[in-house]
Amino acid sequence: MLNTPWPELRIAGTIPESITDGPGFRYVIFTQGCPHHCPGCHNPQTHPFEGGEVADVEKILAEIAEDPLLAGVTLSDGEPFCQAAALLPIARAVKAMGKTVMAYSGWTHTQLRNLAEKDEAVGELLSLCDILVDGPFIEAERDLTLLYRGSRNQRVLELNQGHIVRELS
Repeated sequence: MLNTPWPELRIAGTIPESITDGPGFRYVIFTQGCPHHCPGCHNPQTHPFEGGEVADVEKILAEIAEDPLLAGVTLSDGEPFCQAAALLPIARAVKAMGKTVMAYSGWTHTQLRNLAEKDEAVGELLSLCDILVDGPFIEAERDLTLLYRGSRNQRVLELNQGHIVRELS
């Protein structure tokens, strides 16, 4: 583990500037570890919790801060909410920079709210998200024409303090 004051964050990788993982230019963090194992997942290499690498959170934050084009950060697969405590320093810093936080989760918004009752970090991370794509990828509902999501059952939700403001999809 790196010598940082934060919990260890395991990631599969990052993309410094993406235009497909949310609105505007986004810094994407692909977390490592996913309990959902959705058939047809486009990133099955992110499923093992022991895979990936330990993230250099300070480096990630510096890259985000140095890019004036970024609208925000997207937390993507594996399952970001499995590492909610480790992602909190990033989400807090991103919000302090005036940028948005978007997250993908195989859990529904309701399931995340229920998880938040047992894990404060899940609740805080959810409260810092401006956009949430919720629900598992379902191969039978796969639709490549959808904005920011892979299957019709998934929703793109605008959030305020973890509560749904409106569905964007």
